Amino acid sequence: MSVDVANEILRAGQWSGAASDRVVLDYEGRFLRRKKLRMESGAEVLVDLPETLSFEPGDALKTRSGALIAVAAAQEPLLRITGDLARLAWHIGNRHTPCQVEADHLVIRDDHVLADMLGQLGASIERFDGPFRPEGGAYGHGRTHGHDHKHDH
Repeated sequence: MSVDVANEILRAGQWSGAASDRVVLDYEGRFLRRKKLRMESGAEVLVDLPETLSFEPGDALKTRSGALIAVAAAQEPLLRITGDLARLAWHIGNRHTPCQVEADHLVIRDDHVLADMLGQLGASIERFDGPFRPEGGAYGHGRTHGHDHKHDH
């Protein structure tokens, strides 16, 4: 049985209708260029894109055969952080840690070292499982890796 190849991405809102399958990926797994993925049905698809892209929940992969595969965020171990958000966000960012910014809290992936540091800074921390959707980067879609450094700072 041959594996279909997905070589196009459709961003959330750029596609409609029913997807033929769904792939559930964690935050790291949603950063891809070329990789074989197993979908919820058990079937496999080879993602083969011209460049590495960051996928968001609601995006879709389009295969050469025309099938649409919905991208969903996996449940991950996370930390919900409350307190002096500006100060805590600065310390999280200073460690180049992806962070989901909400109106009344911050979310990072569960990390006992960061949890300890943030606790020492006065943060309240709650562990939970959920989809991780950190703030996108200023230089590229979804991730800060798009800053190519082809210039001097």
